[in-house]
Amino acid sequence: MIKNFVFICLFLLLSPAFAQQVATGFVFEDINKNGKKERREKGLSGVAVSNGREVVLTDASGKYSLPVGDDNIIFVIKPAGFAVPLNGFNQPQFYYIHKPKGSPSMRYSGVAPTGPLPKSVDFPLYSSEEPMEFTALVFGDSQPYNRQELAYFQQSVVEEAKREKGAVFGITLGDLVGDALDLHQSYIEVMQAMGRPWYNLMGNHDMNLDVDRDEWSDESFEASFGPANYAFSVGEAHFIVLDDILYPDPRGGRGYWGGFREDQLDFVENNLKYVPKDRLIVLAFHIPLFHINEGSFRNSDRQRLFDLLKDYPNVLAMSAHTHLQRQNYYTQEDGWHGTKPFHEFNAGTTNGDWYSGKLDERKLPISTMRDGTPKGYTRLKINGNSYDLAYQVLGMPADYQMHLFHPRVVASNRGTQAGIFVNFYMGHKDDRVEYRVDGGEWVPMVWVDTVDPEFVRQVMEWDTSENLMPGRRPSNPVNSTHLWRGNIPTNLGNGVHRIEVRAQDRKGNTFTQESEYLLADPVIN
Repeated sequence: MIKNFVFICLFLLLSPAFAQQVATGFVFEDINKNGKKERREKGLSGVAVSNGREVVLTDASGKYSLPVGDDNIIFVIKPAGFAVPLNGFNQPQFYYIHKPKGSPSMRYSGVAPTGPLPKSVDFPLYSSEEPMEFTALVFGDSQPYNRQELAYFQQSVVEEAKREKGAVFGITLGDLVGDALDLHQSYIEVMQAMGRPWYNLMGNHDMNLDVDRDEWSDESFEASFGPANYAFSVGEAHFIVLDDILYPDPRGGRGYWGGFREDQLDFVENNLKYVPKDRLIVLAFHIPLFHINEGSFRNSDRQRLFDLLKDYPNVLAMSAHTHLQRQNYYTQEDGWHGTKPFHEFNAGTTNGDWYSGKLDERKLPISTMRDGTPKGYTRLKINGNSYDLAYQVLGMPADYQMHLFHPRVVASNRGTQAGIFVNFYMGHKDDRVEYRVDGGEWVPMVWVDTVDPEFVRQVMEWDTSENLMPGRRPSNPVNSTHLWRGNIPTNLGNGVHRIEVRAQDRKGNTFTQESEYLLADPVIN
């Protein structure tokens, strides 16, 4: 009986389903930057290394050990004060893919067979002075469906953003391409021009759609970009990047659902064990958390994430996906139990409204988003464990943060239902937006939940044109979360009158914009 039991145990341990190896290696300071650990190069202790679920710290000699199966990516979690190597396209090289048999057969190729596990999987780091105050660039969905749209992205966004001064790295928040995964390499080549380390995360349009397991939906992404879940530190900020798309939808069908697998949340939990509570935690994923219903994001996953982070007073989440821009603040009503609201910035996209709209003087689509936000990108400004966000509208000065809509001419001394509308792109309904006319008293504007009339005007150009216009009609307008309204004074006398608007966000940043309108005698038939 005992012999049979031992035989069964040995059989199970040796069977492929139970096969597991231990990956070992060193994290070391690569003084000569050749990527190889040499005798005089010391190992670095206390550095976190992960297999995508477990997280361990290197010992006094810089050595680590982690269990791996036949589908793991082992990666170092870059500590502050160090840099990782970059390849020729400025992609951070901080991981080793272990897929002995490679990816399963799919329409778009995944990872080629990697063969046996190396005797030592080592990770070189370079000592690097990192300031506590720095800027990172944040791109929402680039999402080109073809090479023409990739060229639009390159000629508009990349050509402008590459001239940014002082940004130490960048990140794209998913939907790097639009389902055509063979464009991933072309996207990488375009992004090389940014000239700085660039991180990427997976969106729902970067997935392998011809698989029946969520763990395989990122095979092509992994082949081009490495792990879909990882982390790194810069200064006093700790970044956690996650794939938050469950595919196929575990509820059934071939769609997707916002959420996380258990192993992903285990990774977050195990990683946070080694992150001090006074650090700034910056989360980056594609689908926003703000849909507080089971239709868009799995409640239990959002709740576990909230529970893991509740003791960190400084947290920022960044998402994209919606092709809108909004600020989301979660409180106890939403399941967040931290000391202050959990802030999620749902970033506008670099492709705007899917490369639609009128063409500018360079024959590039204007592509304003459906909530009236012009396409652009974001600067994430970090100082110690605090942060600020600034939106850069393409082709405009850095302080251009809103646009005004109002009639150009109004009948004097006659009531009107027309109004002055302000679209404050980074605004939240609790922000203070005021206006005054001709230098008078500042008057609070009222936040309104409606469509941006300026964007409505742009769409109506297409629908009322007698001839086909170049480009593609924009999408229909949707309600904006950052729109304010004020009344138009009509009793100021005929002539031109000056409108001034000032908006202040939660960080105390104040922005201004001006415009004019004309008061004239009513026309009487």
